[in-house]
Amino acid sequence: MNSHNYKQPWISKPFVELWFIIMPPFLCLLIIAVFPLLFQNNSYMPEAGWVIMILLVDVAHVYSTLYRTYFDATALKKQRSLLTIIPFAAFVIGAVLYSISSLWFWRILAYVAVYHFIRQQYGFMRIYSRKEQYGKAFKLIDKLTIYYATLYPIAYWHLKPNRNFNWFVQGDFFSFQSAWLLNMLTVFYLCVVAVFFIKEMVSFLRHKYINFPKLAVISGTLVSWYFGIVYFNGDMAFTLLNVVSHGIPYMALIWLYGNKQTNKPATGKTFLKTVFSSYGIIIFLSIVFLFAFIEESLWDAMVWNEHGKIFRLPDMHLSPAFLSIIVPLLAVPQITHYVIDGFIWRIKNEDIKWSNEIAATKNAAG
Repeated sequence: MNSHNYKQPWISKPFVELWFIIMPPFLCLLIIAVFPLLFQNNSYMPEAGWVIMILLVDVAHVYSTLYRTYFDATALKKQRSLLTIIPFAAFVIGAVLYSISSLWFWRILAYVAVYHFIRQQYGFMRIYSRKEQYGKAFKLIDKLTIYYATLYPIAYWHLKPNRNFNWFVQGDFFSFQSAWLLNMLTVFYLCVVAVFFIKEMVSFLRHKYINFPKLAVISGTLVSWYFGIVYFNGDMAFTLLNVVSHGIPYMALIWLYGNKQTNKPATGKTFLKTVFSSYGIIIFLSIVFLFAFIEESLWDAMVWNEHGKIFRLPDMHLSPAFLSIIVPLLAVPQITHYVIDGFIWRIKNEDIKWSNEIAATKNAAG
């Protein structure tokens, strides 16, 4: 690899990527360090924290997928069957599962969510390593590290289940205690991390170059998943380090993609062109916040009955039979987001063509 001609592999806008894709896990850890009393090892989450982290990030990022699918006429035309079948199938399968066992409904949804979270980190790593020409061994180390950075904390959660937080509901993860297995996985975790950073030092000495975005994504994944699940044992810490560090980068990626697509010369004056303009971020966020508020108000009134002071809706005490319809129906946007995300970013050879087009355009202009 010629390091003199190899620039940092930013997608489009380095400033946006740095602050909204790269930095969230590190900033979240800094917030915990500055305000430790807010993140004690307990299961309590103040309503302000719930609004910011769950409503405005976790739920809102689900609806940002709309801009990549149902709001995009080209994508909708190209994938109409997929975008129609998935929500319908999500509801039918969810309703059947919930009618059999509400715990199994939440359990399966939790594992699907975990898979989605893990794959997002791998996806970002692939984006920022798309131009690398290293050998198979170096690529394998990167892949192993990004996956084990997420799988080890999840394994820890299963093998040491006295966590003061859940993914969705109490008991949604399987759990069993095995000290010897946990110790073995921990040793392997330390070895994987050590090998990765040794590989990075060898690469720097050989090429005099560091792929900063890729290194930051992998390091941020190690930080957010380890400290959010293993080191800290509190709901606030877990939500901040894992949910916020997942949701904000996802919304940033959606906006970067939309900004590139709608600012092509051939693009006319459309709603999406306005949304993805420099000032359209307010519209972008307002719409996803509105959808998130409506969904959560329905969840709270019909199912959870926990945030009446926020939504000001009367609690509805629904029968189990009615809940077997309402819960899967309310979960459709979330399930659709998890499933559809595996298709909308899938490009041949896992190559992010649109980011390469951006780089080519910039080089031509320069």
